[in-house]
Amino acid sequence: MTILKHFVTKLIPLTFFLFLGLSLKGQNKAKEFYEIKTYKLKDKNQAERVHAYLAADFLPRLHQFGIKKIGVFTPLETDTTYGKRIVVIIPYSSLEQFSKLQTLLTAATEHDVKGKEYVEAPYTNPPYDRIESVLSEAFSGMPKMEAPQFNNPRTDRIYELRSYEGSTEKIHKNKVQMFNQGDEVGLFKRLGFNAVFYSEVISGPRMPNLMYMTTFADQASHDAHWKAFVDDPQWKQLSAMPEYQHNVSKINIYLLRPTEYSDY
Repeated sequence: MTILKHFVTKLIPLTFFLFLGLSLKGQNKAKEFYEIKTYKLKDKNQAERVHAYLAADFLPRLHQFGIKKIGVFTPLETDTTYGKRIVVIIPYSSLEQFSKLQTLLTAATEHDVKGKEYVEAPYTNPPYDRIESVLSEAFSGMPKMEAPQFNNPRTDRIYELRSYEGSTEKIHKNKVQMFNQGDEVGLFKRLGFNAVFYSEVISGPRMPNLMYMTTFADQASHDAHWKAFVDDPQWKQLSAMPEYQHNVSKINIYLLRPTEYSDY
């Protein structure tokens, strides 16, 4: 009986710490969620008002809430939508955090002056035309966002947001598998694409699809990286596999620049 008691006494702490270690390991691998919010604008006045709100009120509020890396972007100057779109990317540790933030933003009564102008804008003079929001879940191949580090001027940097649509849910899942099990994520990493995130859209207007963002110091770097990708033997082998054929029906590409107040 004494031997059994000794064994149980030793076993329980060991089991506890083993369980704790596995739990923490699971938490570290937990996949993030991303909200990709696009403000659609009619004119320069609306753009200025949204930028002022985001910089002075929205981002500080999210920082205080515990979300530190919010990306804010605009199309390149040569894009036909330049001045007509602002893209905001927000990472969440869970859907619960997403829900809590929506409640916080709705209940907020105190705002910066610029924030108040935005929040209390009359129907005759709204600060934007529409907001399009996409909610996505990180890939298992890259479960957490990685903010890139550049030393060159922000006005030179290129952030490329891509959307890959699939003809059906099953075909779309095949492309997600190509990124994860096929290690397309690893290929991008090896070639230095500085990915911010890869994600599967769980709610949005163009489903089924996935979205991801890669980054480059400038346009020349962008072009050189994609040439290296297309010419890479691993990509040629992966893209030629019979099981990965015809798994993308449409690709949308958005070339963006970070605003001065963006967190990355």
